[in-house]
Amino acid sequence: MGCDGGTIPKRHELVKGPKKVEKVDKDAELVAQWNYCTLSQEILRRPIVACELGRLYNKDAVIEFLLDKSAEKALGKAASHIKSIKNVTELRLSDNPAWEGDKGNTKGDKHDDLQRARFICPVVGLEMNGRHRFCFLRCCGCVFSERALKEIKAEVCHTCGAAFQEDDVIVLNGTKEDVEVLKTRMEERRLRAKLEKKTKKPKSAESVSKSDVVEEAPGPSKVMAAKPEEIGLDSREKKTNSAPRSAATNESSSGKARKPPCGAMKRSIAESEESEAYKSLFTTHSSAKRSKEESAHWVTHTSYCF
Repeated sequence: MGCDGGTIPKRHELVKGPKKVEKVDKDAELVAQWNYCTLSQEILRRPIVACELGRLYNKDAVIEFLLDKSAEKALGKAASHIKSIKNVTELRLSDNPAWEGDKGNTKGDKHDDLQRARFICPVVGLEMNGRHRFCFLRCCGCVFSERALKEIKAEVCHTCGAAFQEDDVIVLNGTKEDVEVLKTRMEERRLRAKLEKKTKKPKSAESVSKSDVVEEAPGPSKVMAAKPEEIGLDSREKKTNSAPRSAATNESSSGKARKPPCGAMKRSIAESEESEAYKSLFTTHSSAKRSKEESAHWVTHTSYCF
């Protein structure tokens, strides 16, 4: 039954108690959120974009995600709310002059300071390492610390001068409560955009439809609404138009040639009141009537023909 060879088991080997909850290292979590892309898990490199929920991405990774039409997208849940490139904003970040990166670590024996960040707030100078709350503006993409926006209250961006509203301020890597608030704002914004597209229909289509309605034939109600005098005139005109048509059909059926009316007799050009230059263009003019001797032969007697 075990315990052979004089082994003495301990209590924790025989009795299995409840498992301890694994604690996540906060420093490692902050480094992963602020230094790595949420979609591709690669180091953030410019151009860096942020979504409407405040998550950081590499722009190349977002474009590849949108172009990927496969059924199973890797890490699709992290960017399922991104439907197009318009749903992300390119960030304008201010570099930290004290950050050296991998320049001084040539031998690999240098200690990496996780508290040192690549970017800082351009107004207050706080480092963007997760210890302080940062936010960006959707209208221009400028990034500031939340302390700077609270201390310097203005309706204009501190760097580019673009006007913004409270709805344009998005917290970067916020808490669960912040993400829920941003999610509701995002849904309301998209619903508003859909309603605006439906209401703003092209006016040209409406004008074309109205013109089609006007050009349609009048219905019975319109005919009844006309005056009796107008109806009588229309019927008389129809009778007069139908009379010559019936006569023409009768003559054609009998085989007799229909004589032209007296007003339609042909008039010669010589009797017309036009100028002599205009009359000379026609063969009936006196200048065109020449004798055989005067008229030239069609063969041209020139040196080029011999």
